[in-house]
Amino acid sequence: MSTLSIDGISMRFDLPNGGHVQALKDISLEIKTGELMSVLGPSGCGKTTLLNIVAGFLAPTEGSMTLNDHLITEPDAERGMVFQQGALFEWMNVRENVSFGPRMKGQREAEWGEHVDHLLDVVGLADFKEKSVFELSGGMQQRVALARCLANDPDVILMDEPLGALDALTREKMQGLVLKLWKETGKTIILITHSVEEALLLGERLLVLAPRPGRIHKEYRLPFADMGVGQDLREVKKHPEFGEKREEILNMIWDMEEEIMGSSEEAGA
Repeated sequence: MSTLSIDGISMRFDLPNGGHVQALKDISLEIKTGELMSVLGPSGCGKTTLLNIVAGFLAPTEGSMTLNDHLITEPDAERGMVFQQGALFEWMNVRENVSFGPRMKGQREAEWGEHVDHLLDVVGLADFKEKSVFELSGGMQQRVALARCLANDPDVILMDEPLGALDALTREKMQGLVLKLWKETGKTIILITHSVEEALLLGERLLVLAPRPGRIHKEYRLPFADMGVGQDLREVKKHPEFGEKREEILNMIWDMEEEIMGSSEEAGA
């Protein structure tokens, strides 16, 4: 069983004026194959920075990461990224976007065609495969982005606020799709979100980061992701424990935000 190991990761950004910003400090955790982890925290706590380090887009100033027993030093097809905006190729149709990875690997359509068509069916876009991406709604574009990520068959899927720009109804449908794909594919997923409800619904593990420098403040093991697979997510939200955890974490984040605002006011005084 492959494990993503994050060992003592710290990230410092040096500024032109000689100062620096300590974005992350001494983060260590292990994420096993097939786990779904959501990451939550106040604005500026380093959530996206952490995801970009795991993706290989940034090199940490301290610490290391391994996946499948080798060191992560750069982007790799074993780690797929889904951004807040689909980052799709506007000049390609839906099927061309989804098959981009396999085609870049030099595979022939006979090798990837059936798999890509299956993914389009899974995300509900089988009837739209010849459409240009600009003809699709925001939710449909995110489905294309998910299918394109899966077409590369990564071991780990990294999701940076992938549903943040969607309306409430579309967002709920996409949350259900994420849970469906998680269970069907067995992929490891790390999802960044600002929504406490979304973090509870989509995280069998939920990580709360402390204000800058980002550190692990608290971790939860939750039943709601498993409960939500194939179920009405609104029914999951009615579970008494869901409401209790939501209020607990909301108060936790609120206190952190108050601390940040207080520190900013003192610095400006």
